Amino acid sequence: MTIFLIFFIAHWYLSLFCQTFFLHRYAAHSMFTMSKGWEKFFYILTWLTQGSSYLSPYAYGILHRLHHAFTDTEEDPHSPSYTKGLFPLMWKTKIIYNDIENYRLKVDEKFMKNLPMWRSFDHFASSRLSRLGWVAIYIVIYAFIATQWWMWLLLPITILTGPVHGAIINYFAHKYGYRNFDTPDTSKNFLPIDLIMMGESYHNNHHKLLARPNFGIKWFEIDPTYPVIRLLSALKVIRLNQEPQPLSLIHISEPTRPY
Repeated sequence: MTIFLIFFIAHWYLSLFCQTFFLHRYAAHSMFTMSKGWEKFFYILTWLTQGSSYLSPYAYGILHRLHHAFTDTEEDPHSPSYTKGLFPLMWKTKIIYNDIENYRLKVDEKFMKNLPMWRSFDHFASSRLSRLGWVAIYIVIYAFIATQWWMWLLLPITILTGPVHGAIINYFAHKYGYRNFDTPDTSKNFLPIDLIMMGESYHNNHHKLLARPNFGIKWFEIDPTYPVIRLLSALKVIRLNQEPQPLSLIHISEPTRPY
């Protein structure tokens, strides 16, 4: 059981780190820059960690920018206000993501600005061969380390880890939680202490302060990804584009009642 839990937890956090650090904060929001060499390194790392659920930084970046531009409207790619239920929301997001990835959806050029692009790698990493290959690898790993029947119930999460991470925030963080800011949308901070989503659940903070690389605001809102960002900045792997806004300049309202 110990080996299985180490594998599952390591896979969860490594793939989540690539999603929040590389896809979200870098590709979608350009919170920092990096060389083309490091960019390709994180492309490959994202493929290795997300595996069968690899998400293209280019397509993810556009999808996420559309979400911020049209939050909680009919044009939002994944709003629980217009898509009832978690699984219908995930399916709608998948369709729009695929349309973006395959250039079937006409997108305003402003949403494509400064996006990372490595088309040949995206084509390979998103191919059916790659995805099925990873599924086969996961099944083999489970066959060796899953010692209890219930462990196999977690296989779908391993296979769909990228969409699962996104769905937790896109659905639950727009329905449940508390708000630090009176934003014109339903974004909420889903968890007061975010140990399972690496800062992503501070969604209301993020919707208010889009360029802020530290998603936590209050003293108890610890963003585990931010110290890694600072370390990579100190090591000159990345260069932050904007220093966090001083807390003295941020007005925080009292949290509203969760619903």
